[in-house]
Amino acid sequence: MRHYEIVLLVHPDQSEQVPAMLERYKTLVTAANGKVHRVEDWGRFQLAYMINKLAKAHYLCLNIECSKETLAEIETGFRFNDAVLRHLTVKRDKAETGPSAVMKRVEKEEARKSSQQETAA
Repeated sequence: MRHYEIVLLVHPDQSEQVPAMLERYKTLVTAANGKVHRVEDWGRFQLAYMINKLAKAHYLCLNIECSKETLAEIETGFRFNDAVLRHLTVKRDKAETGPSAVMKRVEKEEARKSSQQETAA
């Protein structure tokens, strides 16, 4: 089986459905004897350019180990899901289990905001 990293851009109005989407994709991978190594919810970010008249999107990152057939099934699901604006799948040499650079930045930003709120209170 091969290792893949998948980044999804989800419609910002569908953000409340993100946990269910992630669970569905994790179930697809594990049902086909694959492994989910990392799941990250990066949150909403400004897009570099407008996609479907939207300026923001909800970003997700998945690191999985699965067969080509399972990956094809997942990507077909992305194409037919209106909530997924864009997706990118990259083949990796090994499983990435640690936090990504984007996730580290998001956590650092959240820590900074919480410390500012504590000092303001």
